[in-house]
Amino acid sequence: MNIIRYPERSEWATLVKRPHLDVSQLNDTVSSVLADIKKRGDDAVKGYELKFDHVDLPTLAVTDEEMEEAEQLVSAELKAAIQLAHYNIKAFHEAQKFRGKKVETQPGVICWQKSVAIQKVGLYIPGGTAPLFSTVLMLATPAKIAGCEEIVLCTPPGRDGKVNPAILVAARIAGVSKIFKAGGVQAIGAMAYGTESIPKVYKIFGPGNQYVMAAKQQVSLHEVAIDMPAGPSEVCVIADEQANIEFIAADLLSQAEHGIDSQVFLITTSEQVILDVQAEVNRQLDLLPRKEIAAKSLENSRLVLVHNEQEAIDLSNAYAPEHLIIQTKNYDKLATKVINAGSVFLGTYACESAGDYASGTNHTLPTHGYATAYSGVNLDSYCRKVTFQHLTADGIRSIGHAVELMAEAEQLDAHKNAMTVRINSIK
Repeated sequence: MNIIRYPERSEWATLVKRPHLDVSQLNDTVSSVLADIKKRGDDAVKGYELKFDHVDLPTLAVTDEEMEEAEQLVSAELKAAIQLAHYNIKAFHEAQKFRGKKVETQPGVICWQKSVAIQKVGLYIPGGTAPLFSTVLMLATPAKIAGCEEIVLCTPPGRDGKVNPAILVAARIAGVSKIFKAGGVQAIGAMAYGTESIPKVYKIFGPGNQYVMAAKQQVSLHEVAIDMPAGPSEVCVIADEQANIEFIAADLLSQAEHGIDSQVFLITTSEQVILDVQAEVNRQLDLLPRKEIAAKSLENSRLVLVHNEQEAIDLSNAYAPEHLIIQTKNYDKLATKVINAGSVFLGTYACESAGDYASGTNHTLPTHGYATAYSGVNLDSYCRKVTFQHLTADGIRSIGHAVELMAEAEQLDAHKNAMTVRINSIK
């Protein structure tokens, strides 16, 4: 783990840089796979499933029989946990419903907005080293609340040709319309272009490896919208001398086990906290099944000692973390100063895992510094705001001449005339 003591602000830009993976070489591979999917549809998807996921699929759609089988394979205890998480996620996102208000900007000029759901959305759920059934809840639940007519889910099958049963159970609980066995670039291409089996969607959501991210970015140029650009997962912890060292170490490792390119970042005003956290991380690391992944990720870690809490929050805002945990005595005061972060966890007991699974907030968040400009997935992610306006004759009298003057100044005579004929009609 890398310890940095009292870095100058001039050094922060370098300090907050993420591990960089050169993806230039994979872009050609991604482009060729996408082109093949666009051309050959289902046959190409099946071919790449055989090549990359090592499974020969007669059909891509998950059957009703497979859904019923999954119900039997998931324990009642896990199913209850999924239902609890879904209840909380639903409650949190339902509270985000937009309530438009009509505004009379001038006499006779009435403007308003209506929230309209995106009709067709695609959800990508990774199924590699960790089948993320929790992400099904995070993506499908707000889509259902928003009123999306078609919710399409793609996820890679195992070598037995079946989807992880917890993913299927979560999909049923959250209200997914259609589920397909397709992973990686081929899944993104299928949802972007449409195939004989997999419908074309209007927006694609979900995390994935560097190939999936590259595919999402490529299809977003011409075919379909995506939720956000993304990179490897990350967490930043701000801690003071009263923080619980065991909890901090556990939080750092919970993020480090995601993947070798994940990053953990600790900012503290206490030298002793750094030393104690380092020792506790090493102790807990030895107990983890995913020890090798976490250990590799920790090579990218930063343990940073700063002079005071203001400097700590300033450095955090410069880093713009996906997850920010503030474990300080006055966490409520520091929370008011957060500007750039995907999701914030306050106090001793608010671990990132709570938000990842069951507190109700969404865990699909901007990474790689994109929290400076992007929000995490929320109900608005699945909606568009359509603007309406109604003008009466009084409205023409209120703003008509101003419109004429402005159109004329921009040398757009037809624009001016569209107003002029209306002004003349009410004289």
